[in-house]
Amino acid sequence: IRGIKSRVSTPLGIALRGRFLVGSRPVSGDIVVRFVSCAAENGIDVFRLHDPLNDVSNLREAGAAITKAGGAFHAGLVYSPGRTDETDTLVEQARKLPELGATRVIVNDPTGALVPHRAKELVARIREVSELPVGFYVQGAAGVGLASAIAAVEAGADLVATAVYPLALALHRVSGESLAESLDGLGHTTGLDAANLWDAADVIDEFIGDEPIAPVAPRIAVRAAEYDLPAGLVAALEVHLRAHAAADRLLEVLEEVGRVRAEAGWPPLAAPIGQILASQALLHVLEARRYGTVIDEFRELVRGGYGATQEPIDATVGRAVDLLSPSAMPAEDPVTTEDVRQQAEGLAASEEELVLIAMFGTEAEELLRKIRARHSRDAVLVADDADAERAERIRELVKIVQESGVGGIEIEDEGMRVSVRRADEPGAFPSSPTVETGTGTQPTPERRATDGVVRVEAPMVGVFYRAANPGAPAFVDIGDIVVPGQTLCVLEAMKLFNELKAETAGSVRTIHVENAQPVEFGQLLFEIDPILAPPAV
Repeated sequence: IRGIKSRVSTPLGIALRGRFLVGSRPVSGDIVVRFVSCAAENGIDVFRLHDPLNDVSNLREAGAAITKAGGAFHAGLVYSPGRTDETDTLVEQARKLPELGATRVIVNDPTGALVPHRAKELVARIREVSELPVGFYVQGAAGVGLASAIAAVEAGADLVATAVYPLALALHRVSGESLAESLDGLGHTTGLDAANLWDAADVIDEFIGDEPIAPVAPRIAVRAAEYDLPAGLVAALEVHLRAHAAADRLLEVLEEVGRVRAEAGWPPLAAPIGQILASQALLHVLEARRYGTVIDEFRELVRGGYGATQEPIDATVGRAVDLLSPSAMPAEDPVTTEDVRQQAEGLAASEEELVLIAMFGTEAEELLRKIRARHSRDAVLVADDADAERAERIRELVKIVQESGVGGIEIEDEGMRVSVRRADEPGAFPSSPTVETGTGTQPTPERRATDGVVRVEAPMVGVFYRAANPGAPAFVDIGDIVVPGQTLCVLEAMKLFNELKAETAGSVRTIHVENAQPVEFGQLLFEIDPILAPPAV
């Protein structure tokens, strides 16, 4: 931020997800305030802030911090049509924004679902009830972004979020070049020189013009537009389905996302809520049963931990979540900076580094140590950088194979041979391990006792992690005594992490999976020798 600020006169802005800031879980008010303060001190002028559930009361702390720091508070309202078109709901939320200190309202359409005539109506009504300037942001594969942006301007919007053409093409955003030329032709004064924007596009094209970052495949864009979902979310779902040899079930998952969303009170599809709903729906399809497993983030959403949803939670789903939740699950308070101040002593050299550790824990600590090592020319870092460079080159090869449609690529350079093949090529990758089951039966995630040994099986597909963070101690080791409710491991699916806890006291006999390995539903993870409790009297 400081580097960019020193080179430009344009005000710098940052987009935040309310109490979630830039992550997938809400943080404490203390961290929100410190984050905003640090961002303002380092050069951020405009804070575009929205609550993923459109619960504007969750913006109060951040709004006060922005006002105190002298920044511009642009409050976002997410348009994501549910049972109704949601216009009335957004208008009512807009009435509350002036008292929070908002200096502008941003209509945020993350899926391209806001058609032009509806955009015109919504902008006009919000402008009237809030008496604030209104801006417009749209991103989505539906193809109506430019038309909706023009309609919003005609209704009084004086700010439209755009991207330089190469990025707009890749990210399904409104092109600044196209919008400026269109508005000028309609008699609106933009103050922009479209020729300069095209020059900027040429500069960016020099860096990314040959990179395989074209828009997502047409089949993904079509489904994203049809189901009013973010294109990136649909693409991520397809990747996970392909990893489990179930790419032909994409439509099932998209239909299930809609059902889960309705049962969860029709929350907007902005990140991270869209990812939470999609992860839960993905489990339903892959496990062939609904709500047999509930991810932690979905549990928090249903229980109101993230704020109020637009409509009530389905009673049956609420009951299922309660039944699948440990009865004595304690409510964990978000970590504050004071909680980590002593732990970070000697590592955090500034307020922003302290906030970084408070938000991201061990990952931030490792990053800061690498930065320190880089400045001290630590030799270990050279190897780390070499590994990172090789990993980046491999990722580039994977992108080329995905985008070009070729069957595979094999290269040899500097003693490293890499072969990348499409998943449907014979012999491309070994198949995932299978779980032997009886004829016609599905594996179940419940713990089964065999000769007195308790088997702990994966309740969901995902990636198995033995520790909370890289470098952290393992939750359990062979020979450890565990008690009911103790965390055994973490399973990750679509960047959401879910703890798997012991249901019985015992001693860990065997750990069947290596750290960071993918696991299937029902796959054996641990064997535990139970410790028999004395009979009750």
